[in-house]
Amino acid sequence: MASVRTDSLARLLLGLLIVLPLATMAMDDPSTEMLTRYGPSPGGYVIVVRINEQRLYLYRNGAWVADWPVSTAVRGIGNRKGSLQTPLGAHRIRETIGAGAPAGTIFRARVNTHRIADIVHDDRATSDDYVTSRILWLEGLEPGRNRGGDVDSHARFIYIHGTHEEGRIGKPASKGCIRMRNDDVIRLFDMVSSGVLVWIEP
Repeated sequence: MASVRTDSLARLLLGLLIVLPLATMAMDDPSTEMLTRYGPSPGGYVIVVRINEQRLYLYRNGAWVADWPVSTAVRGIGNRKGSLQTPLGAHRIRETIGAGAPAGTIFRARVNTHRIADIVHDDRATSDDYVTSRILWLEGLEPGRNRGGDVDSHARFIYIHGTHEEGRIGKPASKGCIRMRNDDVIRLFDMVSSGVLVWIEP
């Protein structure tokens, strides 16, 4: 009888060892669900932004490709116009801007100024909020949450973009957008395109 119980317990533990990692993967990787609900996504790519980690992950067909540190809003999470907060939920890249521009190029209202920003490498805020190098302009996919009315991410000009304040990357520092280091956003830009799905979570 004891050996039967031991065998049953061993099978139960083995089952848990198999199931738990799969469950963890399902929670940690929403990219597959995004493709199921909102796909297709060009190239099979999905971007996942985890605000609690201040990190952006790139997946392709459910497999991790790369990840980089980011900065989201210093005012936290929110979707309202004028809140200067980072919205949550399902998005898609609506427009890509800046192809071929030198690293550090400053954009104003999405127009190339042909000026290069001085990159600040120490952890300090400046009086400027430059958008640099590349812009991935997002649109929300969830009506009432990040699409339409005064919660519309596209109308709020929510971007993934480069910044001159690279020393602040890795902690909340933006006015709602998702900031990246210039070399990192250029690499991401070169891998994705308009239409790629983006998931932003707390």
